[in-house]
Amino acid sequence: MTDYKFSGWGAFDKNSVNGELRKFDYTPKKWDETDVDIKIMYSGICASDLHTMSEGWGKVNFPQIVGEVVRVGSKVTHVKVGDIVGTYNGVYQKGNGKGDKSYGGYANYHRAPGNFVLKIPDGLDPAFAAPLMCGGVTVYSPLKQYGAGTTATEVGIIGIGGLGHFGLLFAKALGANVTAISHSESKKDDALKMGASKFIATHSGGDEDFKAHKRTLDLIVCTTNDAKMPLLGYLSLLKPGGNLILVGAPEEPLPSFPAFPLIMNNVHIGGSAIGSPSVIKDMLELAAKENVKPWIIKRPLDDVNQAVRDMKASKARYRYVLVNEENGGKL
Repeated sequence: MTDYKFSGWGAFDKNSVNGELRKFDYTPKKWDETDVDIKIMYSGICASDLHTMSEGWGKVNFPQIVGEVVRVGSKVTHVKVGDIVGTYNGVYQKGNGKGDKSYGGYANYHRAPGNFVLKIPDGLDPAFAAPLMCGGVTVYSPLKQYGAGTTATEVGIIGIGGLGHFGLLFAKALGANVTAISHSESKKDDALKMGASKFIATHSGGDEDFKAHKRTLDLIVCTTNDAKMPLLGYLSLLKPGGNLILVGAPEEPLPSFPAFPLIMNNVHIGGSAIGSPSVIKDMLELAAKENVKPWIIKRPLDDVNQAVRDMKASKARYRYVLVNEENGGKL
């Protein structure tokens, strides 16, 4: 038993994506000595949250959390009570809670397996760290895996939204020359401030929009979830041996395309999800070292429904972070 109660805002049906979450109390999984309880201070709102609420991706769980450790299992040695840590939600795979959801995020407390709890480095604002635990690592992982700043010196980021802005920040921090790619020039100034040195506006998505930039990039990370994206145009931007990696996930199938552009140009298309705890640890350390500062807007936790509506309306510039002031979060 604990002397604190687990409660939060829950999505009980598809209408929750319209800002109809409801507050409720919940019982966390039965305690394992490998667990950590976290008093939540900050929680990022990610586009994956909206896809989850609407069930557009099916039933998945990705909220990102930063807070203070209040209880540590006897088998956990890398964090202690009082540490500021981050984690992300999922489904328990073993132990007393096998098969249970790990409730928390838009909440006051969260119980997490210790293996997935990471200490926030000194010098990194916990409010910045919260959205990095999902959106940040979603782009950092493929950037690191495919050699951004080392073997891939010329990196493109498609989409200047929440994920895309993380991509620009981390590609720059890794030492790459960064090209921002968007359907219009409306966010060009922001993209340049985030670290892009070049900007490509694709406009209609026709060949003319890509011709001047063909074979200029080693790696492209695509964050858009537009099912009608001009894939052939994006592929034409790659040098031979280059990679186009999808991290944005449209709810509809991607457009079909012929095989010859892949074969004749020796380019590759793939995908990437979030990273392992070790990758997240590396990302957090880089963010602290290189002073990576996500562009966030803080919102009170109890304002979650309006924040969700605003997120759905694409008003975030570029990530909303929910702040639990009762637990020590600072607006």
